[in-house]
Amino acid sequence: MAIVRWSPFRGMVSLQDEMNKIFDEFFGRVPSGVEMDEGVWSPSVDISENNNVITINAEIPGMSKEDIELNIQDNTMTLKGEKKQEKEEKDADYHRVERSYGAFVRSFALPTAVQADKVKASYKNGVLRIILPKSEEVKPKEIPIEVN
Repeated sequence: MAIVRWSPFRGMVSLQDEMNKIFDEFFGRVPSGVEMDEGVWSPSVDISENNNVITINAEIPGMSKEDIELNIQDNTMTLKGEKKQEKEEKDADYHRVERSYGAFVRSFALPTAVQADKVKASYKNGVLRIILPKSEEVKPKEIPIEVN
């Protein structure tokens, strides 16, 4: 039988690590151990659906439509692009740089089949809104009941 030294703070360190992880995930921060270099970022999205469409809203401020690419293949939607860094002033001393830049790729398995040829995308105030109409086969249909 081995003797193990008791450390009263051993559990506190792992608890703090878990709390940090929860806050990082909630606020969309980069996981610990990953440097925030150019090219490490991912836009936040909201995905919702109703009987007729799936709607995706992606936050991608500061980008033009030429910097964004949207593809649908095999019931998977892929959003990719690159947010370019603004021209840096050589004379300026930066006190804080928090905005993220670089390339990103996000893929989403769609919850149901969509009509890819009827997808619409619009970009306003830094939000890309994608409307994906559901295929007719997957839309709920009410079946009339005959009374004899």
